[in-house]
Amino acid sequence: MAIALFAFGPFELDAAARRLTRDGEPLALSSRQFDLLHLLVARAGQVLSKDALIETAWSGVAVTDNSLEQAISSLRRILSSPDTTAYIETQARRGYRFAAEVRRIDRRESEDTLEALLAPHRAWIEGRAALETLERSQVLRAREVFARAIEQMPDQASAHVGLANAGIMQFEMTRSELEPDTAALAVAAAHAREACRLDPAYGEAWATLGFVLDRTGNHADALAASRRAVSLESDNWRHHVRLAYVSWGEERLREARRTLALLPGFPLAHWLAASVHVARQALDHAERELVAGIDAPAVASAETRFSGVALHWLLGLIMLARGDESDAEDQFRLELAGENSGQLYAHECCANTWYAIGALRLRLGDVAGAKAAFDETRTRVPQHPMAAVALAALRADPKAAHSSGNISRFSAADVGLAQALAVSLRGDVPAAAGLVDRALAEAPPGSACWTLPVEPMLRVKTDSRWHSVLARLRNRAA
Repeated sequence: MAIALFAFGPFELDAAARRLTRDGEPLALSSRQFDLLHLLVARAGQVLSKDALIETAWSGVAVTDNSLEQAISSLRRILSSPDTTAYIETQARRGYRFAAEVRRIDRRESEDTLEALLAPHRAWIEGRAALETLERSQVLRAREVFARAIEQMPDQASAHVGLANAGIMQFEMTRSELEPDTAALAVAAAHAREACRLDPAYGEAWATLGFVLDRTGNHADALAASRRAVSLESDNWRHHVRLAYVSWGEERLREARRTLALLPGFPLAHWLAASVHVARQALDHAERELVAGIDAPAVASAETRFSGVALHWLLGLIMLARGDESDAEDQFRLELAGENSGQLYAHECCANTWYAIGALRLRLGDVAGAKAAFDETRTRVPQHPMAAVALAALRADPKAAHSSGNISRFSAADVGLAQALAVSLRGDVPAAAGLVDRALAEAPPGSACWTLPVEPMLRVKTDSRWHSVLARLRNRAA
């Protein structure tokens, strides 16, 4: 197979290695810059239309002529020459032309060389498919795949994005444990930043960085990075769902809708939209989103890409808030049925489901069943603050509420909610409402205490003493 090498002036453009050199020294080019330059050089002397150049470099992504003009301008700076040679000419109302003389050198590569060139790209496809199962063992396998890809192509931004995603998912599947894998989170942060440095125009690098920044507590920069990803590649559903994940209120709803327009039936997008409706106390809207997510084909099997969790749990909480105890229990059982799917959030979600079942058993007067359910919660998440408080009250043992290990990793709002539950169970509802109100007043913008309207132990919807707190929560989700 013949591989093209293009020579012009002091430059050489290697099509196979996707590399530009000047006098043998490599020059930094983004993926889009390389694609533009390759097309211009390969068809030197021809006038290429703006549409043809945009289609080559942006692959169907809707961009303006200004994006192309900026890319051409950056190429001209890279190709600037002391002899003032103009490599790229603008042809008014027609497009651009590569004006310099180009020598094409064809070389033949061996099958082994071709295999080596294909291997990193094959690894990217394999690793991406593994990650999108959201299955624990596949996430670990993807991390190994992307680490090998980086060894082979250390300057490939996509390989760093893949390793960053594997790292953040590895952290996510341990975040509810006593010792979360913070080392994996650090790996994710380092490789997400490296991908952005290698290719600042690569939307997926910024989307990944946004997710990592959110998990490290840098929410303002997380929003900025995620919004940049969307602005760079507006038709990529992954960027919209990441922005929905790190945002709140109307922005989360809007980005969830855009995700569903690009990938109909995606369960997580329905769940994200439902979470905002719950905080706004628009439970009918939340229910419709959850039912749509449950009915989507993507949750039919754990083997399917993008399998969903937490849909039955949240729908059960809504039913419980309305007093539909039997239907709520059915939904909780459906959620628990997926615990062994391997989905990275299934374990944590089932802990929350057992907590809801404990609250339900308590409503029905089954104290022993409630204790057993709360114990199931803490078997899965030992430091679950709400279950710890509930068990302490049932066992008349205040120390039990603090025996769950380190809860300092929880947000101040979550800790405040647990403290409010303890106070409420002692009969002082006004003080409990005051604790949550202060926690919300001090919390930064975001989703703090969004489950309050359906919190199964506090039952705030039926108590007017919580109305002012619910109004604050609703306004935060506007």
